[in-house]
Amino acid sequence: MSFHPNDIVKRGRVASMIVAGVLLFLLGGFFRSQVLNHQKYDLQSKTNRLRVLPLPAPRGVIFDRNNKVIADNVIGYSVSVLAMKEDTLRAVLQRLTGTISITPAQIEQSVRRFRRAPTRPTVIIPDASFDVVSVLEEHRSQFPGLIIQSAPRRFYPDGPAVASFVGYVGEVSEAELAQSSFADYKAGQQVGKQGLEKQYESLLRGKEGSQFVEVDARGRIVRNSGAQQDQIPEAGPDLHTNIDLDLQKFVAGIFGDSLQGGAVAIDPQTGGVLALYSAPSFDGNRFIGGVSTQYYDSLRTDPRRPLYNKALQGTYPPGSTWKLATVAIGLETGAVKMTDRMPIACSGGLQVGNRYYRCWKKEGHGYLDLKGAIAKSCDVYFYQLGMRLGIARLVAGGVAIGFDKKAGIDLPEELKPRFPKSTEYFDIKYGKKGWTSSLVLSMAIGQGDNSQTILNMAKFYSALGTDGKAATPQIKKGTPERVQVVQLTDDQMEQIRQALVGVVNVGTAAASAIKGVQLAGKTGTAQSGKFVNGKELNHGWFVGFAPADKPSIVVAVMIEFGGHGTRAAAIASKIIQAYLHVIPIVDLSVDG
Repeated sequence: MSFHPNDIVKRGRVASMIVAGVLLFLLGGFFRSQVLNHQKYDLQSKTNRLRVLPLPAPRGVIFDRNNKVIADNVIGYSVSVLAMKEDTLRAVLQRLTGTISITPAQIEQSVRRFRRAPTRPTVIIPDASFDVVSVLEEHRSQFPGLIIQSAPRRFYPDGPAVASFVGYVGEVSEAELAQSSFADYKAGQQVGKQGLEKQYESLLRGKEGSQFVEVDARGRIVRNSGAQQDQIPEAGPDLHTNIDLDLQKFVAGIFGDSLQGGAVAIDPQTGGVLALYSAPSFDGNRFIGGVSTQYYDSLRTDPRRPLYNKALQGTYPPGSTWKLATVAIGLETGAVKMTDRMPIACSGGLQVGNRYYRCWKKEGHGYLDLKGAIAKSCDVYFYQLGMRLGIARLVAGGVAIGFDKKAGIDLPEELKPRFPKSTEYFDIKYGKKGWTSSLVLSMAIGQGDNSQTILNMAKFYSALGTDGKAATPQIKKGTPERVQVVQLTDDQMEQIRQALVGVVNVGTAAASAIKGVQLAGKTGTAQSGKFVNGKELNHGWFVGFAPADKPSIVVAVMIEFGGHGTRAAAIASKIIQAYLHVIPIVDLSVDG
């Protein structure tokens, strides 16, 4: 078979075109991979070759009003494993159990961390002791993917004394990681869990840094540094508070180990929280890096409920401390004046219908005006004042003051008090014809359907001690607005303050007077519903302020099952005299 010369030329041209096309295709692929997709493949190469070791950022330091440290950072150690697969991780952890103590629960938690962030080192022990680190360093050659890092560790120098408001930090949970607000968090990182640590997490957390290490095909570290420039972590900004740390520690000391309850101290002019304590407390340091099961169970099963913040979450009948709300409502509506006497003298009780309502003083107080009824805390007087006002005015007045709302402190644990918004509440609870005038008698003396937090009562007395205005209680330094809480004239406010001075001078808190300073306040004894040997254990209250003419501190104290309010008054007196640096008239004992 013969070919025409033109056919040979044509075929040569086709072959040349095919070769040229192939070369162009190859050149295009080369250009695409080396130029257009250079960053993509370079990143992929680096991803295979480099691993990022997170460098935790120090959290912002928390200071009191005098720049004393409340929460700090110290050097700690974390232990992680760099693994390519889950099976590899499990194998390494299993081998580690022969060197250090690792529980099955820790292994499973580590595996869950790996699943959430497989490209990051998997944290095994977030807060390792120096002894554990020493043992692992001795056996490091046996565990090529083992990473031991020094990292900032949260530390609370005063531990239990500040736990009630500062809270603690812990590892971000799986539930938190599923929330949009934690979108930029990674498994193993520490976050605020309670108190200021949680409230100001976004401020305190800082910015995590990175260290790059080079690994081989099996994920073993071959170069610890210099593979790529490290990113230095940035510490979180400091947080300055209104807390007076010396006063806070004094409050913790005066409660000791035997009392349970809470106390709040506020600057009434600014709303700044000087101290906030719940007894018994817990040590936030023991939650860092994971709380032990034994310690947590001891807290959880303690009948005194140390994990329950009694200053913010506890709602208790305010007892006679709430009588000042009845007074304010009575004065504001014109139902009573400070010089008014009630028609029926106190002879130890008051007959209403077929029921006899007792006064706390069995022999009675006789005829008193309103000022004397406040000083002596006469229940019979307030029963009659309550009936004069009526339940609708008492409820509406309480709502106007704010007893149905949170105080608004900058802490996430605060609970709303229990207080009816209107008389419809009673219709729903008892039926439209199922409740009687007895409700108004109970409410007038701070019992019944009225349970307040210690913080809320402190805020109310901040208004009584000044011009009827109160600022939202705040721990972080700032300038919250003062709003009108009590709608009374200057003269009426002064009359109330003088009546509260009478409580301390000649009334139920006479044993708690302070030398050289006028203390004003009100005791309260409230039903708890807890009985021992047939006798009810009452809660003891005191809320007061000093100096009476221009208060610089308001203190609210509530002792669970603490008997009469005089005990709470003695504690509050000591707190106030410690803050004002004055001497009590007598050496008071909280057990007296």
